Amino acid sequence: MDSQKLYVQTLTKGAFAPYGTVIETDGAQQISINQGTTTRFDALAKIDVAYEGGIPIISLFRGTRRPRPIEISMLERHPLGSQAFMPLSNHDWLVVVAPSNADDSAPDFDQLVCFRATGSQGVSYDRGIWHHPLLILEESQDFLVMDRSGHGHNLDEVWAENTAAQIDL
Repeated sequence: MDSQKLYVQTLTKGAFAPYGTVIETDGAQQISINQGTTTRFDALAKIDVAYEGGIPIISLFRGTRRPRPIEISMLERHPLGSQAFMPLSNHDWLVVVAPSNADDSAPDFDQLVCFRATGSQGVSYDRGIWHHPLLILEESQDFLVMDRSGHGHNLDEVWAENTAAQIDL
């Protein structure tokens, strides 16, 4: 497989819909709470972790910047639960996803998609969606992560034979 150059597109709800949900306040239902001192942006994403008795957990992930150009050689998925990432600082970051191959055993590395998310956008990957681990653009960046804990096999990783794609920023 020859390495392809990935075009970086803007993260939008419509473009990301086949892979999950964009978490952002734009267009969200707003509810005034706490005697009018707080605005709740309601139900920005659903958490899907109950499969095989899983429970929801919240963690902090600290990503570090990868060497340039960014090489995409591996994708992962979580077959038993969704996984959501929300940046805790206002720095752009990248999201790389791919559909499954014909028999659902691996990602289709020929159909990689790369999105540039703003520091005010998070994503929730649907259960079973192939995605790359955190790709940040700063030296270090923290994320609030909503994930699944519990029994069962909830991580598949597949490596391409060679570098499947490069992102040159």
